[in-house]
Amino acid sequence: MFQDNPLLAQLKQQIQENLPKKEGTIKATDKGFGFLEVDSKTSFFVPPPYMKKCLHGDKVMAIIRTEKEREVAEPQELLEPSLERFIGRVKLFKGKLNVAPDHPQLKKQSLKAKVKKGLKSDDFAEGDWVVARLIRHPLKGDNGFFVEITEKITDANDKIAPWWVTLAQNDLPNKEPEGIDNWQIKDDEALQRVDMTHVPFVTIDGESTKDMDDALYAKKTANGDFELTIAIADPTAYITPEDDMDKVARERGFTIYMPGRNIPMLPRDLADELCSLHEGEVRPALCCTVTVDKDGVIGDDIKFFAANIQSHARLVYDHVSDFIENGESAQWQPNDEIAAIVRDLYDFSLARANWRQTHAVVFPDRPDYRFELSEDNDVVAIHAEMRRSANRLVEEAMITANICAGRTLRDAFGHGVFNTHSGFKAEKIEDVVTLVNPEGSESFDADSIATLEGFAKLRRWLGEQDTSYLDNRIRKFQAYSEIGNQPLPHYAMGLDIYATWTSPIRKYGDMINHRMLKAHILGKEPVQTADETVGEELALHRKHHKIAERNVADWLYARTLEQEPEKGTTYTAEIFDINRAGMRVRLMENGAAAFIPGSMILANKERLQCDGDNGQVILDKEVLYRLGDTLEVVLAEVNQENRSLLAKPTQVFADAPAPEAEAAEGEQPQASQQAEAK
Repeated sequence: MFQDNPLLAQLKQQIQENLPKKEGTIKATDKGFGFLEVDSKTSFFVPPPYMKKCLHGDKVMAIIRTEKEREVAEPQELLEPSLERFIGRVKLFKGKLNVAPDHPQLKKQSLKAKVKKGLKSDDFAEGDWVVARLIRHPLKGDNGFFVEITEKITDANDKIAPWWVTLAQNDLPNKEPEGIDNWQIKDDEALQRVDMTHVPFVTIDGESTKDMDDALYAKKTANGDFELTIAIADPTAYITPEDDMDKVARERGFTIYMPGRNIPMLPRDLADELCSLHEGEVRPALCCTVTVDKDGVIGDDIKFFAANIQSHARLVYDHVSDFIENGESAQWQPNDEIAAIVRDLYDFSLARANWRQTHAVVFPDRPDYRFELSEDNDVVAIHAEMRRSANRLVEEAMITANICAGRTLRDAFGHGVFNTHSGFKAEKIEDVVTLVNPEGSESFDADSIATLEGFAKLRRWLGEQDTSYLDNRIRKFQAYSEIGNQPLPHYAMGLDIYATWTSPIRKYGDMINHRMLKAHILGKEPVQTADETVGEELALHRKHHKIAERNVADWLYARTLEQEPEKGTTYTAEIFDINRAGMRVRLMENGAAAFIPGSMILANKERLQCDGDNGQVILDKEVLYRLGDTLEVVLAEVNQENRSLLAKPTQVFADAPAPEAEAAEGEQPQASQQAEAK
């Protein structure tokens, strides 16, 4: 009789209005209750009845009240839902459609669903992957949660699901753009292409590469300097800024690279055929010539020009590396002309690498991990591939080319598409100084490491250390690399300028730089410039592509390593992150990332501390592990649903009392004596 009483409702509202309110994010648990996380140090218990009104990740306003002598949070207002558009799997209950979100904390949350207009409920089966959107939420006054299925991604047991689901999750295209029947060259009438078909350019790529976008030629002079020519495929010869295909390329931003397959930015008939620098085929190209002296210094004689070129040899990384490193290759025997060009290119790369090692920053060699797939999309093998001499040769040529483009765009226009890095975060510089200076030493100061030269000097010093511990610590204090239209330095590379133009088939920013470089060649204003928003657009594309690449890899690792816990296979793991819950490691044999909970190192929390601030795991007040350390591990669990791996060290630590709690026979620790005295 009281439930509809307006006076009681008014009284209840007044009581609630007088209670304190907190804004925070809902964190769910497997046991039905949750927590309202206000900040990193403050959280409130959310009882199961209140959790029925919200989802893990919801940002809410909650009232804080005391129930049974405990402060609890009752969500009252939805500020930001954790689910809007999301990926899920179909669940059928008594023939009714439900969707379970594909999220570790939401998989058990089955939400009632309907299909959008134009779809049929009968087309959906248990376990199918779908795109859905949340249309009702209890905190918005609705009666329960409700979602609408907007798209079917693929069937439940489709082996290609990792790729299709990941692309849909990141709202990325799952196929290349449509080509056209008759591509035409659309060069500016004033642009004269130099005939360079007689120059013996070579391409060096992977054995299966189809979109070959760079060709190289080098000649060592009598005094030991190098005359380098870089030719880059020229899709802007076929695509103008006004074309629909240009809009498609900008919307995509980059070719999407994922394990086992890629989704091109441009149509394959353009990327893999008309623009690809195939051996023996004449192709339009944008070229750059420059002299690099025997000490690796890039000269001032940088010249860009348009040309028609012809690759004289289609070379493969491993074959060229065998030739360079061993003097011969079983799979490849070059003629004298091509052999001389490869040797000169290699000598050029050594000069440049030495210069960068001395004056800039060279990243340590780490393996690239490649999934080998069967025709049925099963993982046949995971290959760890180190960069070899031919890979470094091409890398040095591309870095040189991009420095040349950066200088030219800066001097000609004062803007373009630049890759930049600002060094250390300003608020972290003092922390870096404290970390890298041993007691009594002032090798590095705040003013010096804030400069490009000082930053590069510090990075070179870190590379000389016996362990990577400091390097791992300091990386957390660095800013992120960015893409922008201003000619700013790239601290992480130790370079004062860097603008990529060497992959226009795969990067839209490189297409913009091509058009600007052509304007420089013609002495005209560019038909397209890099506006202020393009950097943000490209950075967002790059972020989603990296997430997609990592997610597919995680899925394939979980699928491939599912039986390894039973086998007890031992792996060498490198620690790359430590937090209060444990440490994250990378398995050096295959590149998989795994988590080692602190409890799998030692269950006794009083003896073990995982110190994320200092990047250390401490046992009995002694450092046990540090960032960058390697250890032997076995996989303890492979979770297919979450695509995650749990590992544990092979070294076992006895769960005994801590040393300070032990005492010589017949003696008592001081704390125990005091307790007894009391």
